[in-house]
Amino acid sequence: MNGHEDLDQVARTIIDDNRWVSSPDAQHSENLAARPELSIVVFDSQAPVGEGQGVYMSAVAEQPTGADLGPGIEIFSRVSVSHGARGWTVEDVQPSAALRLYRARVSEHWVLDPERRPDQRTRVRP
Repeated sequence: MNGHEDLDQVARTIIDDNRWVSSPDAQHSENLAARPELSIVVFDSQAPVGEGQGVYMSAVAEQPTGADLGPGIEIFSRVSVSHGARGWTVEDVQPSAALRLYRARVSEHWVLDPERRPDQRTRVRP
């Protein structure tokens, strides 16, 4: 598999699993409530300067509710546990709790094209 395909897999993982918990009173949560559009950039921080590749994404933040909350917190909990942290339940992110579940719904993504340097992005289509 070449670097472009590897990055495409990274992007698809991020697109599928980009959930986090945060206080709705945190500044970034308030910013997203006012303007939910966001950008995500992921780079390999171990790559030498000028040789790294990156994934760029445009997304919209949302707070899953109702029927979307259970499956969303299950995904977040699974990733959390796989990183050595605790598991999470729906009760942990209900309005009576201090934290909420958020998700970035990715609409577009690009990768740095290693053949078209410097900083030339290639759109990835599903």
